[in-house]
Amino acid sequence: MTVNALVVALYAAGIAGIALLITRVVRSHGGSAGPVHDRYEAAFLNGGPARVADTAIAALQYDGRIAIGGPGIVAVVRPVAHDPVERAVLETHAAAPHGALHHLRLGVMRHPAVQEIGDGLAARRLIEEPARRSTTLAWCLALGLTAFFLFPVSVVLTILDLSTSPEMSVPFVVKVLPVLAAAGVTAIACGAISAKRITSAGQASLAAYGRAHGHLADAGHLVALYGLRGLPDPVLREQLLAAARVYAPPRGRGRGRGRRPGAAHHLPTDYASAGVAAVWCAGNTFCGGGGSSSGGGSGSCSSASCSSGSCSSGSCSGGGSGCGGGGGSSCSSSSGSSCSSSSGSSCSSSSSSG
Repeated sequence: MTVNALVVALYAAGIAGIALLITRVVRSHGGSAGPVHDRYEAAFLNGGPARVADTAIAALQYDGRIAIGGPGIVAVVRPVAHDPVERAVLETHAAAPHGALHHLRLGVMRHPAVQEIGDGLAARRLIEEPARRSTTLAWCLALGLTAFFLFPVSVVLTILDLSTSPEMSVPFVVKVLPVLAAAGVTAIACGAISAKRITSAGQASLAAYGRAHGHLADAGHLVALYGLRGLPDPVLREQLLAAARVYAPPRGRGRGRGRRPGAAHHLPTDYASAGVAAVWCAGNTFCGGGGSSSGGGSGSCSSASCSSGSCSSGSCSGGGSGCGGGGGSSCSSSSGSSCSSSSGSSCSSSSSSG
């Protein structure tokens, strides 16, 4: 292959890669979507299933339907639910062997009523599914690394070409530099956009919901919009933060500032400081029920719902944590995929250190 033919091939491959990556990112994050319907969708966009669970618990405690006392023990005062998520709280509490707040909170996060909120938001392109986002980031990394490593290769080819070419010509590296630079810049820009859980349409819809409902002062809306720092009750705020810390990823010595990818770095300050991992199984992720679980008696997926892709044979590919568990629990891959506590499909937030 002559040098000119190699230049043409590099430009064709580079333009095709850039076009495919831009098209994927635009389809995932571009365009417009519908509005945010309620406080639970706003909570999911702001902080995932953890924020949804805290929103429902705060609303129930605010009007006296549940009481949280002692070292985070929950008691049901009036078993009345006004929506499916509140009903999930009561059902999880009734099925739990004890009323510990951290167990209740985690069970609500895995409940179908909460998981399906994320599936609905993804279907309306307000949020991107973890598996799809990971794939897009992998594409960005592949394009960027290819452009990076092709530059020194082009320098070597330029030296060889100049040593054998009798006449003066434009160096090979100068010819291919524009497409390599364009590929690198595209990879960086698309990676920055794809790293966000919420799409551009989702951010706009969430901002519109905040403007329309920011005046509401009940505990549920305050948590949904502003997180636990928005709670006027300091006792409840500390109880929920303490419950979140129970399942915080452990930190190794000398790596206290590090966080596992896909865990809590994308959550608001009060959630990230508590080490909360967003446990969302997503509609296209399957967690097989035949394998052993990692740490604990229930099946588990790495945080962000096996964001590295899919789960099979009882383990998360690339994640190192077990999926499924006793009783054949699973995260269904159907459009109505969900994760329930106890007898239903489940996906826990257990995560390894570092």
